[in-house]
Parts: sequence; C-alpha cells; structure tokens
Amino acid sequence: MLPYSLFKIVTSLSDILRQLEAMGIRVEVGDDFAKYRAYRSKQLDRGAIYPMFDVASSYIDRTNGFWICGFDSDDELIHTQAVRLLDLSDVSLAAHLNDHRHKYITPDTTPDPDLTFYSGPEALDTITGQVCYQGDFWLRANGLGGPRSQGATELLSRVLFEIMVGAWNPSFVFAFVPKRLGAKGAHLRYGYTHCELGRWLGPDQQVTEEEYLIWMGAKDMANMLAPAPENRHRALGVATGPTTTSPDAKGHLNARANV
Repeated sequence: MLPYSLFKIVTSLSDILRQLEAMGIRVEVGDDFAKYRAYRSKQLDRGAIYPMFDVASSYIDRTNGFWICGFDSDDELIHTQAVRLLDLSDVSLAAHLNDHRHKYITPDTTPDPDLTFYSGPEALDTITGQVCYQGDFWLRANGLGGPRSQGATELLSRVLFEIMVGAWNPSFVFAFVPKRLGAKGAHLRYGYTHCELGRWLGPDQQVTEEEYLIWMGAKDMANMLAPAPENRHRALGVATGPTTTSPDAKGHLNARANV
C-alpha cells in the first residue's frame, strides 16, 4: 500500500472513531475468531453465529477475515459485524452459494437445507474473483437518540470498508439483507449501491425465505471511500474557502443481516 493511501485510511478511521466515541461506542477490531465466537456465544437474545464466521464450522483466521465489535460505556457488547475474503477466481458467486449454501441459509427456515438454493439476482453469475462477504451486522436498538438514530450504522459499516479495501482491495463485496429491510433501502445505510431481490427455494420449489443480495464492485467501493473535496484538500494541507451545508437527510445489513 502506498504511503498516501495508508495516510488517507488512518485519517478517515481516526475521524470516524472519534464520532463513534462521541456516541458512546468503543470499537474493537480483531482477527481471532475464537474470541469473536466467545463474544457472540454470550448473546443469548440473538441467533447463533453464522457458520461462515464460526471457527467451529469454517476455516477463518487473520488471512481471510476480521471482525468489528462495539461496546458501550458499561463495556457491554452492542455491535457486531464481520467480513470474510473468498477466492472465487474460477467460479461465480452462484456456484459458490450452491456449493456452500449451508453456511448462508438462516437456520430453521427450510425443511431440507440439502435441497434449498438461492436464486434470482443476475449479479450471481457476474460476481467473481477476490470477493468479500460481509455479515453478522447487528447494532442494538436503543430508541430515539440511540446510536442508530445518530448515524452509527453508516459509520460502523464505513470502518469495515476502509480496513477491507485497504487490506485486500477485493473485486466485489456482497451481503444479504432481509426483504423487509431491503425494501426500505437499508442497503444505502451500509454503503451498498446495488440491491437485487432473491429467494431461497426449498425442495418443492417453495419460497423458504426472501433476501436481497446487495453488492458493490471495485469501482463502487473506490467511489464510496473517496474523500469529499474539502476533506481531500484538508488532508493535503490546502486551504479551502467557506462552504455551505444542507440539512442531513435522515434516514439501518442483517446478521446477516441485522446486517
């Protein structure tokens, strides 16, 4: 990584972490997935950790994954998300999901996982190469004035993207979002630019679950992470004139998707 690229990442992350700290969120980033599993196993009010991020089910370590957790002022876990790097150089995402569907199907949603497949989005056939999967996103709801209403979802997702792109520079990144959230444009809060509705079809072709496939290509990620002009000038030490701002638009991926 070039020095200036690294400097941009450090500068951006420092600013984001300060904003999250102001909301009362302390961020921890790690690549020890045994530790992540221990964190998740204490969350009795949530579903079990997905196999893609569970060291008891998948091979995942610092070479192909990392996680982000957030803690409140009482050191209580209030946020999780993780990402995994997949080498799909010789296969499409469609083929990958067919071969590894057990690691993506939400538990207890189908009578027979062996005969359940995800279909629908056209992007399944074009997503290939070095591909990242983002999942297990969860941020505790805390009513009006809580982290969600302050924009923490966007900031926490941005932390993952800054590190992911800086470390791996993937060709694509994807995630799944439940239909009820995707229909509300939830993917935009996570920074995703593409959203296609798909269905998990069971043994009798019945729809067992509907989930949006959300994804971005390398160019989409570069555009999302590009600093605003005023921030770019500030990072380079260039003075800028007065600027005007407009009111923020107020707008939450599931564990996959809570991402």
